[in-house]
Amino acid sequence: MEYRRLGRAGIKVSALSLGAWVTYGGQVGEQTAKECMTAAIEHGVNFFDNAEGYAGGNAEIVMGNVIKQAGWRREDLVVSTKIFWGGKGPNDTGLSHKHVIEGVNNALKRLQMDYVDLVFCHRPDPNTPIEETVRAMDIVIRQGKAFYWGTSEWSADEIRSAYGIAREYGLTPPSMEQPQYNMFHRTRVEQEYAKLYADIGLGTTIWSPLASGMLTGKYQEGIPDDSRAMAKGYEWLQEQMTNAQRREAVTNLLPIAQELGCSLAQMALAWCLKNPHVSTVITGASRVSQVHENMKALEIMAQLDDAVMQRIETALAPVKA
Repeated sequence: MEYRRLGRAGIKVSALSLGAWVTYGGQVGEQTAKECMTAAIEHGVNFFDNAEGYAGGNAEIVMGNVIKQAGWRREDLVVSTKIFWGGKGPNDTGLSHKHVIEGVNNALKRLQMDYVDLVFCHRPDPNTPIEETVRAMDIVIRQGKAFYWGTSEWSADEIRSAYGIAREYGLTPPSMEQPQYNMFHRTRVEQEYAKLYADIGLGTTIWSPLASGMLTGKYQEGIPDDSRAMAKGYEWLQEQMTNAQRREAVTNLLPIAQELGCSLAQMALAWCLKNPHVSTVITGASRVSQVHENMKALEIMAQLDDAVMQRIETALAPVKA
């Protein structure tokens, strides 16, 4: 496993990590989650991503139970949660001072932990002043309930504003952002955030590296009944999976992966890993075999030389039009 610094921060995260979105507490049970996390640790994964909104908090309960039962040393793990969607009450969502503090406290109870390593603002909150959120996150850090805080799907301007407020008032600035990044979704990471990497040392923990499964190739002939796109609550994915331009791009990409001797999913993960501004690629798995397959992407990354990367760019032409 390769370990990368989280931007300019001192903490190091495994280049490939494991996330709980969709799966833990919902699509898979605790035993399967334990098997997948155990396999990931055997491969050297140290970062496990979660959120208060995943499966209504059940994902944190499952992950907490697994870690406690396995007896893994807490110092060997980097665990995250994200705050925004905590419940149905008027103050159970968003990034108000009240919800940030209560949300973190509740997440720690579900995880059965004294602290998380990383805490993210899961989305920007237009109803709360950024200064209020920055001050609340600073309190979380100073209380030792998290070591680093960051954002998820914030604009570059919003991140820069939060950073400026923190510096102006002597508060803890954000260290990282969790954006979507894959072959089909690139602008924000590659262009919008470009100056932030050097200016504030922004780290990234990217999600959906396989474009919700589109970059596995399994949607080329339609939407399988057992796929994520058919799961309750994820019907919105179906439009992406039937997009003609994306399907054409996948058709173009498949021969390149075959020549490299890997699956399309492994090549797509390796492509994300090639970006020097990606601190870690969050993978998902509903069975152990997927963990093992995903981890092989590190070996494939070395094969993605300039010539191969250019071929991939050419193959992606349909989705860039």
